[in-house]
Amino acid sequence: SVCSCRDEEIITSAEMPLVKEVTTTLREWGSIWKQLYVVRRLDRLMWDLMEWRSQLLSGTLPSDEFKELKQKVTSKIDYGNKILELDVVVRDADGNILDPERASVISLFRAHEDATAKITERIKEEQSNVQLDHSGVSARIQSSPTHSLYVFVRNFVCRIGEDSELFMSLYDPIKQTNISENYLVRWGDKGLPKDIEMLNSLKVVFTDLGNKDLAREKIYLICQIVRVGRMDLKDTNHKKWTTGLRRPFGVAVMDISDIIKGKTECDEEKQYFIPFHPVIAENDFLHTLLNKVTTSRGDSGGQGLWVTMKALVGDIVQIRKEYPHLVDRSTVVARKLGFPEIIMPGDIRNDIYLTLHSGDFDKYNKTTQKNVEVIMLVCDEEGKNSICLGAGDRPVNEYRSVIYYQIKQPRWMETFKVAIPLEEMPRIHLRFMFRHRSSQESKDKSERNFAMAFVRLMKEDGTVLRDGIHELTVFKGDSKRMEEVSSYLSLPSERSHSDSHKTATLMRSSSSVGGLSVSSRDTLTIATLVCSTKLTQNVGLLGLLKWRTRPEMLKQNLQELKLIDGEEVVKFLQDTLDALFNIMMEHSQTDDYDILVFDALIYIIGLIADRKFQHFNTVLEAYIKQHFSATLAYKKQMSVLKTYLDVSSRGEACEPILRTLKALEYIFKFIVHCRDILLPMMLRELSGALAVVGEGLQDEKRNSVELLNNILEVLSRNDVVRANQRSRVVACMTAILSQMDDRHYSRYIETFSGTTDLVDFLMETFLLFKDLIGKHVYPSDWVTMIMVQNRVFLRAINTYADTMNHKFLDNNSFEVQLWNNYFHLAVAFITQESLQLQHFSPTKRSKILAKYGDMRRLIGFAIRDMWYKLGRNKTCFIPGMVGPILEMTLIPEEELRRATIPIFFDMMQCEHNHSGNFKKFENEIILKLDHEVEGGGGDERYMELLQSILLECAQGRPPLLTEVQHFVTLVTGLLERLLDYRTVMSDDSRNNRMSCTVNLLNFYKDINREGMYIRYLYKLRDLHLDGENYTEAAYTLLLHSKLLKWSEEQCILQLDYQTPHSQRQLKESLYDTIISYFDMGKMWEEAITLCKELADQFEMEVFDYELLGQKLNQQAKFYENIMKILRPKPDYFAVGYYGCGFPQFLRNKVFIHRGKEYERREDFQSQLMSQFPSAVRLNITTMPGDDIKNSNMQYIQCFTVQPVLEIPLRLKNKPVPDQIINFYKSNYVQRFQYSRPVRRGKVDPDNEFASMWIERTTFITAYKLPGILRWFETTVSPLENAIETMGQTNEKILTMINQYQCDDALPINPLSMLLNGIVDPAVMGGFAKYEKAFFKDEYMHEHPDDRDKLLRLKDLIAWQIPLLGRGISLHGKRVTDDLRPFHERMEECFKQLKKKVEKEYGVRELVRMKARQQKQKEGFCEMKEGKGSAKCVLIFFLLCSLIWMRDDPLGRALCCARSDSPSAHWLDLNVERPLRHTQRGDHAHTHVSLRSK
Repeated sequence: SVCSCRDEEIITSAEMPLVKEVTTTLREWGSIWKQLYVVRRLDRLMWDLMEWRSQLLSGTLPSDEFKELKQKVTSKIDYGNKILELDVVVRDADGNILDPERASVISLFRAHEDATAKITERIKEEQSNVQLDHSGVSARIQSSPTHSLYVFVRNFVCRIGEDSELFMSLYDPIKQTNISENYLVRWGDKGLPKDIEMLNSLKVVFTDLGNKDLAREKIYLICQIVRVGRMDLKDTNHKKWTTGLRRPFGVAVMDISDIIKGKTECDEEKQYFIPFHPVIAENDFLHTLLNKVTTSRGDSGGQGLWVTMKALVGDIVQIRKEYPHLVDRSTVVARKLGFPEIIMPGDIRNDIYLTLHSGDFDKYNKTTQKNVEVIMLVCDEEGKNSICLGAGDRPVNEYRSVIYYQIKQPRWMETFKVAIPLEEMPRIHLRFMFRHRSSQESKDKSERNFAMAFVRLMKEDGTVLRDGIHELTVFKGDSKRMEEVSSYLSLPSERSHSDSHKTATLMRSSSSVGGLSVSSRDTLTIATLVCSTKLTQNVGLLGLLKWRTRPEMLKQNLQELKLIDGEEVVKFLQDTLDALFNIMMEHSQTDDYDILVFDALIYIIGLIADRKFQHFNTVLEAYIKQHFSATLAYKKQMSVLKTYLDVSSRGEACEPILRTLKALEYIFKFIVHCRDILLPMMLRELSGALAVVGEGLQDEKRNSVELLNNILEVLSRNDVVRANQRSRVVACMTAILSQMDDRHYSRYIETFSGTTDLVDFLMETFLLFKDLIGKHVYPSDWVTMIMVQNRVFLRAINTYADTMNHKFLDNNSFEVQLWNNYFHLAVAFITQESLQLQHFSPTKRSKILAKYGDMRRLIGFAIRDMWYKLGRNKTCFIPGMVGPILEMTLIPEEELRRATIPIFFDMMQCEHNHSGNFKKFENEIILKLDHEVEGGGGDERYMELLQSILLECAQGRPPLLTEVQHFVTLVTGLLERLLDYRTVMSDDSRNNRMSCTVNLLNFYKDINREGMYIRYLYKLRDLHLDGENYTEAAYTLLLHSKLLKWSEEQCILQLDYQTPHSQRQLKESLYDTIISYFDMGKMWEEAITLCKELADQFEMEVFDYELLGQKLNQQAKFYENIMKILRPKPDYFAVGYYGCGFPQFLRNKVFIHRGKEYERREDFQSQLMSQFPSAVRLNITTMPGDDIKNSNMQYIQCFTVQPVLEIPLRLKNKPVPDQIINFYKSNYVQRFQYSRPVRRGKVDPDNEFASMWIERTTFITAYKLPGILRWFETTVSPLENAIETMGQTNEKILTMINQYQCDDALPINPLSMLLNGIVDPAVMGGFAKYEKAFFKDEYMHEHPDDRDKLLRLKDLIAWQIPLLGRGISLHGKRVTDDLRPFHERMEECFKQLKKKVEKEYGVRELVRMKARQQKQKEGFCEMKEGKGSAKCVLIFFLLCSLIWMRDDPLGRALCCARSDSPSAHWLDLNVERPLRHTQRGDHAHTHVSLRSK
């Protein structure tokens, strides 16, 4: 386009907006394609758009082609957007995107309607093609009148060595005839297509097939291969031999009956191999070989065609729409030899198929038979020519037949198409020239045409050449004279009985006919088939179609129409109907032909009603809607119809009345369509008259308006309520509001006489807007219409808000309900789905922001400002507005959140000022937060902002600070758990969902929110039932029952589906359900406990002995089950989740899982790993290192653990049956052990058990199993952690002492640091913090069960002193002079520490040296200083310092015994003692020696 700017012309590309749209569309589709891997049709759509984009950018398209391409591009984009559920793009008539700034609201609405209708129609067409199961495809094929076959030639493998022609077609082997025209592929001698650009593009669709074709017994896909080159392949000297000769080479055949009939499901990607069969002898005509091959198969030697194929339903127009990925503009169309069963209006065809059938040629003066080549040309009287050999090939000037070597009677059976313009048909004839071809080039050049034949395509009466076999007259003479049209055109072209005398005369005298004579010994036979919607072979029909040329024959032709074959009539249906209505229109002033035309019309309608032609109903419908234009014909139709009805009503004979009544449906369709044509014409004329207001007389204008009213009244007489009436009304209202400016609004507000009327108006308007926003007036993909409406509504809302500020803000005039309506409308507006930009693609988001901005921020800031203007009236909206404001703050827009979250603090402050606390606000926000986060609102950033903003606001309000801090902690904890819960709700792992549910219900229990606690109990129950965890479901419901009392108090409804009843009723109902769950889980012991409690209630409280009896019977059954039914013991598995790749509630934690009945560890582990497909399985059973715990990956550890039996007190020391005691071996367990062998010390090759130790790991779970989960986390208390830490410290001192006694060369620094770090007063042995935490009376009072553990900790602290003393003594011997002051200070600190510890925790001594020396003299332990002594000291220290973990009298006696007592000598112990027992993290380890001493 060109636009002027001062003296310069600026040229801009008109295509660029479309190119930009294509580019943007491709990017958007590409991102979706990667996410969804949509069906291949999207792939094809994108390739088409990329190709068309290149064409648009080239700038070389003519205007008409550009317009056509633009329409294709926009149609493709709109269709693709629809199947991807993207937004509708509204366009004008030229395909340009409508700009909402320039278009009116109504025009936008209509554009949306039009676009949706077009796309919906396209989708319907697509859906009709959805490939269901195989039977569905078959049924659709059988029900459709038109079918096609798509074939893609992938490769042709054949050893030829020369160029070749591949003629592919559909073939009926029973009738031995072609069904379709040929598809021609020219193949090169290098094994590739001659046109290399056609590689991977050799696609053809055989179309126009009907149900009659599918009813054939057999249908084959055949390929006839013609070699183009030398006469004989053995001839090697290319210069000597004639080339370019078409020679028969072979055929390839495949039975496709099941594929094309839909009996075999066929994927377009599946490749089929069609074997090749060569010509063996010269008399093997291709057609003859074809028939042989179809009856008997032979070995192809691996040569043949590779193709893919697919049966398609519909004609070429349909399949181009429905299969754009298969049938594109590069796909060749091969039509049926004959008409399809339905000929749609506008389907103009003028094809003549000619088959070169056979011939018989004398050798004359030659010694051998001729190698006859037939050359055919299409000629007019001046000698012009043109031919088409096959679909997919360019038009050629002449056709040359295949040459059979020295064959007297060649049988070619080659079919090709003659394409001729309709207007040239009367002048056209076909000429056949016969020539002998020599294999040697020198001889071949001297050969001339030895005979000729010809045939005219049109007869003298104007009809076309009849279909069928034609035996042509062969003429001989001078070869040059044969090419002169005047020398033969007056001669008879066919041999026939009627021309026998003329032919005999011609044979006697050749001079009179231009030097040509009939060759009696040569014959040529051809076959023709005319497929033309304009040329008929029926004289009567031709007379009707061309009635103007002989009007005197019109009445006769109309009367004889009924005698014409129905197939010929329906073939020319459109032309026949056009002729009939033209006769009516051109004789409008007379009724001479009305009845004849009407009867002819009735005959045609009746013909189509015939079952034989029923498929032409769609053709007639299409004609009425698209082609019928005889606007006044309805008058004559009505007149004749009325005449027939009048005659019939009088009882007179009326022979056509029955046929007329049968055809009445279509007669009225013609009449109604006339009305549909007339009314728009009248409206156009009226609108033109009304547009010139003021130019005409008032009476004329008034009359025109009155007439228009009458027309509109007639059109809407039935007062039909349409489905889209609501959206139309809303569009009109939006259009009106969009035209209003501030002046209009203010004037309209002033029209209200009183405050009450204005309040009512504003409230109703707010309710209306809220209803329209929530009801989705327009489809969700009408984004332009929705955004325009939002923009208009936003302006109206803000304008009305200003009115509220001016008129209804003072306390005297404050309207609570009005403001409440405003706030709810504003929040509904800001939270509507169409404004949530975070859910849109980047492309859509950027478009909306560029065109409309982020309306959420505008209305959000308005809500904030309106809130702060309320003053003392704010308390009216607490807690009612907490939920809506929360919903607004959860919108993921940073500035909006920062602007609106402070409203929460303002609410807290208002309620606190009013009532001294903000409990209402707190309760409401906890309740609403649960629903909002579960629905998708909120994220970690929101949690951070909420925390920081509220704490920042509270800094300036010291009285509120503590309460706000508590509230923030509460809400943050809730948000963390809610976000975890929401994350795993979409997870495949039911276990993760259960864990997060338990975290939430425990949280609600801790903060005393009973309703929410019960809500999540039932969510957990449902998860258990889904997994058939009946025992866990029972324990879950048991928690609800514990909240209820055996009383008649009414229950507070906690769940939506509960009905009002007393606590006793609900608890009884729950117990019955729980008992049934325990029964299904084979936990009869628990069921018995509940039965007893119920029985007690029935007996002692409600005195319902009938129910008591039922419960006692049920209880007895459970006792019987315990003794008689085998209950498999479940295995327990320890599962560790290590690495930062796991969510917080799993990360670096260990759980004990209860397996199901007969569940093996391998099965459990496999199911576990499937929940975390990216996790790495750890094959170790020890605690992994920090490198694994801190990595970003996921590591899972899984191994079997053994439950530790805890026998109930009531069963101890009693003779209990195994059936009862076995239950407790795997139930009510909380401690689990895992044992593994380890090697320590020197290995004795003769006795491996001498160095084998057992490491035993003990796990303690937070709760007993089974419980409300099938797994629980392992736990360790702070006291146990202290014991573990002290034990590790003592072990570290012991290990280092041993190292320094064994190796004098070790540097002293590590020992110095270790000892000083412990005895330093600031550290106080590392146990000062334990004294403050555990050795207080308060702790003892609160944890009476920890008495033994406290004794162990004190024992460890006491044993640390002799270890430190031995270490400091060793340090004093090894210290250098420069470190002597440091050592002396350390000794002084140790003395103070020793004094304190021995005073509070007692004295521990390793040995008394004098007694030791005495024993050495006696030879008991004769050791010298060095390694022997070190070994002795090590063993002694190990026994003395680590035996504390064994909680038994012998262990304590050994630890406290003096060394001078003979019974206490550690080398004389004959018992198996624990060497080490420590708590590590979640584990407790026990090492047991297997040695006797």
